[in-house]
Amino acid sequence: METDRLDRLTQAYRNLELFPLIEPAQIKAFRVEYGKRTLAKLKQEIQVSQPDSKLIFTGHRGCGKSTLLAQFAQDMRERKLFVVFFSIADTVEMSDVNHVNILYAIALQLLSQATRLQVPIQEATKQALLTWFTQTKSQIYSDQLKAEYSAGVDLFKLLTGKLQKEDTFREEIKITYERRVSELSRKIDEIAAAIQIATKKEVLVVIDDLDKLDLSVVESIYRDNINALTSPNIRIVYTIPISVVRELRLLATLESAVSQIILLSVTKFYPQEVAHQAEAEPIAANVEMLLSVLQRRIPSDLAAPEILRQMVLLSGGVLRELVRLGRECCRECMLALEDNPAATIDANILARAVKNLRHQFDRSLGSQLYDLLVTVYQNFTPPDARSAEFLELLHGLYVLEYENDDLWYDLHPLITDLLRRKHLLPAVA
Repeated sequence: METDRLDRLTQAYRNLELFPLIEPAQIKAFRVEYGKRTLAKLKQEIQVSQPDSKLIFTGHRGCGKSTLLAQFAQDMRERKLFVVFFSIADTVEMSDVNHVNILYAIALQLLSQATRLQVPIQEATKQALLTWFTQTKSQIYSDQLKAEYSAGVDLFKLLTGKLQKEDTFREEIKITYERRVSELSRKIDEIAAAIQIATKKEVLVVIDDLDKLDLSVVESIYRDNINALTSPNIRIVYTIPISVVRELRLLATLESAVSQIILLSVTKFYPQEVAHQAEAEPIAANVEMLLSVLQRRIPSDLAAPEILRQMVLLSGGVLRELVRLGRECCRECMLALEDNPAATIDANILARAVKNLRHQFDRSLGSQLYDLLVTVYQNFTPPDARSAEFLELLHGLYVLEYENDDLWYDLHPLITDLLRRKHLLPAVA
C-alpha cells in the first residue's frame, strides 16, 4: 500500500469531517461563498429589529445552517454585539431537550462567556448570579451543587456536564423552573443587563442544532412553549427543522411570536421544468460552488474533476449529503488501496459509495412510503404537504424542497435511483 496516498486520503476524509465550520481557522481554510443572500437577510434583520426580537432560522438538515450561523455570529461580533453562539447538542442531552433547559442553557452560556472573556461585571452581581445557579427546589441537591462548587470545580463546566450527562440534574432543573419560567427569563435579562452595562454592547444569542431534534419533540417545544422561549428581553436566533414550518397552526404561532422566519434554501441544480430530463444542463454556478467544497478538501490527483462533479449532482444540493458522499468515497478508496496501491476515487469507487448510502436510506425507509415518493417525483408536490408521512420524508432528506417563484419538491437523487432499481420509476432513457 502506498503510504503517502493513504495519508492523503485519510487527510481528505478528515477535511470532510470539518462540518459545520465553526472555528475561524476552519472557516478561513474551507469556507466557500454559500448562502450569501440568506446571510445578508440575517444581518439585516438584526440591524432593523428591536433589541428584544426573536428570529427563527430554518432549512433542511445538513444544508449548511451551522456554518452560516457561525459566520453570522462572527460578523455580528465585528458589528460590536456581544454574541453567544452555542449548539444545544453540546449543552443538553438531545433526547431530553425542553423549553426549561433551553432557557437555563442560555443563562449558563451567557454568564460563562462573560466570565471567559473577563467582562468586568460587578463582583457582587456576579457572585449573586453564581449562587443562583446552585439553587434548586431540592435543598439536598442544592447543598450537593454548592459542595462541588466550593471544592474548586469550574461551575460552568460542572453544570454543562450535568446538563449533558445527568438525568437527575435535568429533572431537578425542570421541577425547579417548570412553573417558574418567568424567573429563568428574569435571570437571563439580569445577566444580559450586566454584560451590556460592562461592555456597552447589545446581546445576541444564537442557538444551533435545535433543528436536529426529533419532530415530535421540536413541535412540542415550539407549539406549547413559544411564549417562554420568546420571554427574555434580548435578541435570540432559534433554529427549527424545515418540516415543522409546514404545519399551519404551528407556523401561525411562530409568526405571531417572532420578528422573522428566515429560510436557507437547498442549492438548486435544475429548474423544475427540466428537472427530470436526462439531457438537462445543470445550473453551472451552483455546481461550481459545491464543487469548490470538494476541491478544497480532496487533492486533485485523487479524484478526477468529472467524478467530483457527479458527486455534487448526486448530493441534491445538500451540503451534508455532499460531505457524506465524499467521505464514503474516501473510505472506499482507502479499502481499494489494499489491492491497488495506485487507486483513486474513480467511477467504480463512486458506484460503491453510492450503493452504501442508498442502502442506508433503504433500511430506514420501509416500503409503505414508496407510493408517496413516486407521487412526489411525478407531480413535484405531495398530496398533502402537512401529512406526518411527508414531513418525516422532508425531515429525513428523502424529499428536498426547492424554490422558484413557487415551492416545489423532488426526491433526493439516491432515492430516485433506489426507486428506479425497484422498477417504481422508469429507467433513464
